[in-house]
Amino acid sequence: MFIFRKIYTFLIDTIQSLLLAAAVFLVIYIFFFRPFQVNGESMYPNFTDKQYILTNIIILRFEEPKLGDVIVFKSPPDPEKDYIKRVIGVPHDRVLLKNGNIYLNDKKLDESAYIKPGIETNQGAFLKESQEITVTDENYFVLGDNRLYSSDSREWGFVPRKNIIGESFFAYWPLDSMSLIKNPYK
Repeated sequence: MFIFRKIYTFLIDTIQSLLLAAAVFLVIYIFFFRPFQVNGESMYPNFTDKQYILTNIIILRFEEPKLGDVIVFKSPPDPEKDYIKRVIGVPHDRVLLKNGNIYLNDKKLDESAYIKPGIETNQGAFLKESQEITVTDENYFVLGDNRLYSSDSREWGFVPRKNIIGESFFAYWPLDSMSLIKNPYK
């Protein structure tokens, strides 16, 4: 009888611990941080296909995305998909594509911290060569780091603020690529 009581107590304690851990995980997942998997090569070499990142989903309730932030958002062409891109233009910024380079508010944007030398930015259906666009209120202009293989604002335009899920801050899988995700402009 004593053995059954010990086993019963152990099982109840284990179940309670598992339920508590699940509840804590659920609260963190719903309100604070969410994992996302990078799909494709649009952010290479900074992020690779099948890499997992943590995204802070609460920070954007207190501050707006800034130039250089890596964000996850609902894709404008297909809201069922989540995209990861870098913020290049915030509301009221003027973005210009000229000779394969991005100009922001009349200054050539230094992208050397996240783009390999020699990589040029090509035009798309939305942003044409030598055409300046102004980012409208509640919208953001985003680009992938791997410009040749990225579907981004050059093609489909601005990302509405309401589509942004959060700001990515930590790459955690695979383990050899574990690192903090830093904004090169901060």
